[in-house]
Amino acid sequence: MDIQQQQSARGRVRVERGAKRVRGLIRGGVVFDTAQPRLVWEVPYYPAYYVPVADVQAELVPTDVTSHSPSRGNAEHFDVHLDGHSVSDAALRYNESPIEELRDLVRFEWAALDEWLEEDEPVYTHPRDPYTRVDILASSRQVRVVLDGVTLAESSSPRILFETGLPARYYLPMSDVRMELLTPSETTSHCPYKGQATYWSLTLDGRRHDDFVWTYRAPFAESQKIAGLLCFFNEKVDIYLDGELQERPKTKFS
Repeated sequence: MDIQQQQSARGRVRVERGAKRVRGLIRGGVVFDTAQPRLVWEVPYYPAYYVPVADVQAELVPTDVTSHSPSRGNAEHFDVHLDGHSVSDAALRYNESPIEELRDLVRFEWAALDEWLEEDEPVYTHPRDPYTRVDILASSRQVRVVLDGVTLAESSSPRILFETGLPARYYLPMSDVRMELLTPSETTSHCPYKGQATYWSLTLDGRRHDDFVWTYRAPFAESQKIAGLLCFFNEKVDIYLDGELQERPKTKFS
């Protein structure tokens, strides 16, 4: 096993060359434009983009900040200067990484850039994982959602969303959910496969459960089947499928 394989195994870091053209923008200016991005799995859930330094068009100005990763080594941090605009601590490089392939790459902080493009389409939150698949299937299975003995929803027309690495999610029509128990939340989140989600909090027996239910009101085209449907965290409620209680999954949302 070579050094890169050893580090990848120890730190769960995997590096692959991506097939898409990827660009990053600040106020309409091009920070980088590459047809040779690297997908780097720093965490098990999704990859990050690393960019060849030769494809960076903005000026990278070193800061006094450094950081250390057990798997990737020491990182030097940079401010990004472009067309009179400056973003602090927006990029880093592992110039002497034990993972050789990372040494000539730049990692940009996702939130530091105004837009990320895969080919000519915006992508949000993080890169799309080439090994993640999302299937949304209409179903006639009976789904009942219960918390502390109280039925919150019951439906015979769910849309079941199967996403690689996550438990099946049951999206239910609002008419099958006890909406009187829900209060709209100001929380939003983004998914690179589905779009922007909005949330409701649940109040039950005087106890408030924040951001307990979500919906995609205007999902991306490939996820239109779940538009306007509501979903509960399997990890936090009891779900009965065709009358059989399902085991609560253990995920990062538990």
